[in-house]
Amino acid sequence: MRTEKKSVKVIIAGGGTGGHVFPAVAIAGEFLERPDVQDVLFVGTEKGLEARVLRDMGFTLRTINVEGVKGRGAAKMIVSLLKIPWSISQSVSIIRNFRPDIVLGVGGYASGPGVIAAHFMGVKTAIAEQNALPGFTNRMLGRFVDKIFLSFPDREGWFADVRTVVTGNPVRRGFVKGIKKSRMKEDKFSILIFGGSQGARTINRVAVESIGYLEDIKDRLVITHQTGDKDMDEVSAAYRDCGVDAEVHSFITDMSSAYESADLLICRAGATSIAEITASGKASVLIPYPFAAGNHQELNARMLADAGAAEMILESELDGKRLAGAIRRLLNSSGTINRMEKESQRLGNVKAAEQIVDECMNILGQGAEMRGRESGAGKKI
Repeated sequence: MRTEKKSVKVIIAGGGTGGHVFPAVAIAGEFLERPDVQDVLFVGTEKGLEARVLRDMGFTLRTINVEGVKGRGAAKMIVSLLKIPWSISQSVSIIRNFRPDIVLGVGGYASGPGVIAAHFMGVKTAIAEQNALPGFTNRMLGRFVDKIFLSFPDREGWFADVRTVVTGNPVRRGFVKGIKKSRMKEDKFSILIFGGSQGARTINRVAVESIGYLEDIKDRLVITHQTGDKDMDEVSAAYRDCGVDAEVHSFITDMSSAYESADLLICRAGATSIAEITASGKASVLIPYPFAAGNHQELNARMLADAGAAEMILESELDGKRLAGAIRRLLNSSGTINRMEKESQRLGNVKAAEQIVDECMNILGQGAEMRGRESGAGKKI
């Protein structure tokens, strides 16, 4: 007698910034490639980047009312804490209606209520941590989830080894397929500049400032610059005034195409950027965000710089002249660019999303039969 495969439903909870959203998109894409996966639902907030990009990508997003707790004043912290029970209640409702087989938290405060609710409702749970220093929400959730997926080895022992798998940070499919090198077409040097999904004012300012030190070679530069919403008009005007060939966007949805045309990336050193840089085998100048938790961006950048895959400029040492010097040096040394690309690609792990989905399906294969969808959602909360 032939047994039909189970139609698996997945909730991916979390978001806030591109560092959480884009790995989640990569994982969702991999789930949907599997023949036994029926549907993937995202749960996040209206304030996070997920509300801006997921629906445009064709995904369904349900939102909950939750805010971050850490780093807020006393009054705002109290308000945030009071919202937690309501956000868990909202998550319970979403889970009861959607009836997922597994809930995967991808970090950010929006992942907490969904994973907590799923755990107490008897639904399988897992989390994915993008950084070497785990975020507060994931440190809390890691105490009880069924599986923990890490981008970097857990050298500090934040999580139980028996439930931990080091997969690397998932990257979107455009990066997994590999990105061709631009290779200075028509003697032009193409630079992609971005400061993360919401931009970085310091990088925006210094990038424009650097053009003043590159006057003799500015005709060879082709710049694509993601600024974030606040600085787009100002940066666009500055490039026009300098007479530089530049495309300026507040946000770039098709980042893989932007990578494809670039000879050099100038950007922050968040976990998602590092994963995409190495998956696409690109040379980069990394400018770590100095206020990242645990200084993890500098740790990320040093890993690439020490391997010869990137140059690192600390923000405390950054100005237009220093950045212009790096651009000029790399423009005039295709051999250095080639070596950086090879080392970058050597560090990349393009199968992270595949491994995460494999592990999630293994979890369900071992225990999914214990919860029948027709009976509702397990234990009451």
